[in-house]
Amino acid sequence: MDEVLLRYTLRVNRKLFQKFRYIAESEGRSANKEIEQYLKRRVAEYEKEHGEIPIE
Repeated sequence: MDEVLLRYTLRVNRKLFQKFRYIAESEGRSANKEIEQYLKRRVAEYEKEHGEIPIE
């Protein structure tokens, strides 16, 4: 499987991100990996309800 990593700048409230980082660290992940887990979960939820999202 050929995966291409995408860089994406996220603008977020500083205090919110500090709390998010705390959660990520408590789960043994970096903030980046924690965001990736949330994205995967959300996409799976959406696709379960609406069907697979077509990607070219």
